[in-house]
Amino acid sequence: MFETLVKIGLPIALIMIMAGVGLSLTLNDFRRVFKQPKGFLVGAFAQMALLPLVAVIIIAAFGLTGEVAIGLFLLSLCPGGSTSNLYSFLARGDVGLSVSLTAVIGFITPFTIPLLGAWAINYYSDSDKVFELPLVKTWIQLIVITVIPVIVGMAIRSKWQNFAIKAEPYISKFSMVVLAAVILSICVNLGEKLIDFAIASGPAALTLNLMTMLLGYSLGKWLLHSEAQARTVCLEVGLQNGTLTLLITTAILQSAEMSIAPSIYSLIMFVTATAFTYFVLKKDKQQAA
Repeated sequence: MFETLVKIGLPIALIMIMAGVGLSLTLNDFRRVFKQPKGFLVGAFAQMALLPLVAVIIIAAFGLTGEVAIGLFLLSLCPGGSTSNLYSFLARGDVGLSVSLTAVIGFITPFTIPLLGAWAINYYSDSDKVFELPLVKTWIQLIVITVIPVIVGMAIRSKWQNFAIKAEPYISKFSMVVLAAVILSICVNLGEKLIDFAIASGPAALTLNLMTMLLGYSLGKWLLHSEAQARTVCLEVGLQNGTLTLLITTAILQSAEMSIAPSIYSLIMFVTATAFTYFVLKKDKQQAA
């Protein structure tokens, strides 16, 4: 059951999820980057540089090694997705900026994940276990599973816009169901080892999530002088594509142990993003009153 879900179900599900991201995108989302470059550059820096850097610091601070460290670092390399776009909308952030970050970074990370992931495996691996992340093969897999479906989704939207708008929310809900199924399957597969790995990675995953959201929000307020854009940057660095991370850790690297930190983070991020949204909306209400 676990192998079938990982080798067949997870890639198919991720293809559908990324196609759903494409259904929400238009060419204007890419053009917006050039019209409002400062917001994009700050958001991209926070997600592609700040997040992995903080992950390295937290891994060292908590003394994580082996599969737990690799899994948490791989998560920090993965982009946001449609979930961050949804929460930006709910939190009254800059939805246009959120969508632009999703669009552009989603095309960049298939190139950065294999390179930085290979470094993490060499740096954090225990001497008694060997993991390989072949660069070319991984790059091709990520292109096929993430980039091409987005392009197909965008093509569908350009021709059948009404269908794309109606279908995209259902695919987003489907992604959450798939993520939950994969996490449950990983937990069952680990058995008695689950508690040990959860204790080792849980506090680090929570710290990574809270610290990067705080830094992202602060960076947005400081450099962009915009509450809406600060909220978006905060959510973009806090909400990662956990499904993509689990594809790498389970299907490519074939390590259930490596999947625990991303799984815990994927659960935590919905709680913290919901709490953040609640508090900023409450703040708006108080200011309006």
